Amino acid sequence: MSDVLVLEEVHKAFGRIQALDGVSARVAPGRIFGLLGRNGGGKTTLLRLASGLALPTNGRVSVLGVPSAELGGNELARLGVVHQESRFLGWMRVREHLDYVASFYARWDRPLVRRLMDALELPPEARVGTLSPGNVQKLALVLALGHRPELLLLDEPVSALDPIARETLLTLLLELIQDGGTTIVISSHLLRDVERVVDWVLCLERGRLVVDAALDDLRERYAEWRVLSRNGPLPERFVEEFVLKQEGDRAQARLLVRDAAGAQADFERRHHVTVEAVPLNLERMFPLWVEAR
Repeated sequence: MSDVLVLEEVHKAFGRIQALDGVSARVAPGRIFGLLGRNGGGKTTLLRLASGLALPTNGRVSVLGVPSAELGGNELARLGVVHQESRFLGWMRVREHLDYVASFYARWDRPLVRRLMDALELPPEARVGTLSPGNVQKLALVLALGHRPELLLLDEPVSALDPIARETLLTLLLELIQDGGTTIVISSHLLRDVERVVDWVLCLERGRLVVDAALDDLRERYAEWRVLSRNGPLPERFVEEFVLKQEGDRAQARLLVRDAAGAQADFERRHHVTVEAVPLNLERMFPLWVEAR
């Protein structure tokens, strides 16, 4: 199957501000992509380009095989989008709003919507304008998922959800991937939640793509080495190129390393140390990608 989202040397400028600076990436079908980055890194801009709400200043964006400027009803009906801030018709009841949106989709899945409503504990008779921020976010998720989109774009979808609702949503996203092959791009600052569901990581820093890799590969590449001396004091500083950060004292140290698995045995012999290698999670890796840039 062809990629569902393709960006080729994409630039997006707002006046003098370069929100995206030469980004190229391919989103393969049937995966969950984690879109990471600091505030202002370009995540929301990328998702707006992917949904056709904005066009690139330069470069090319293709969505579901169609240039983003040419997205029509057929393609838009295969997209699901949750914006960082959602606006709905406040005078409607939740049930009425769902029925209204359902009228635009031939593939609206009412049993799925009922299951989502029950799982997320979203009250159907509540006025939309009276919903809490968390329930507004739940409504946005149900509306984005109700037609079983082929490509689901989520911009901070769990920021207002409580821990139980976040757990429920993550489980539902995994079920979507398994049941229907929906491709998901999820932007979030809650890296521990993201790490539980994504299998590919895209990281933006100042509008540039600095990481584009499978999560399993990143876990193999990055590690913390817990170093204990076996004979004499440790060096004040380890000079190996694979050492990214170091802390500790002359008896023990913690090193953050990259691409060092094959060098561990030689490192232990050379420095007369014992090394315990521990994989890093996304929260530990993320600063290594953005702080030095």
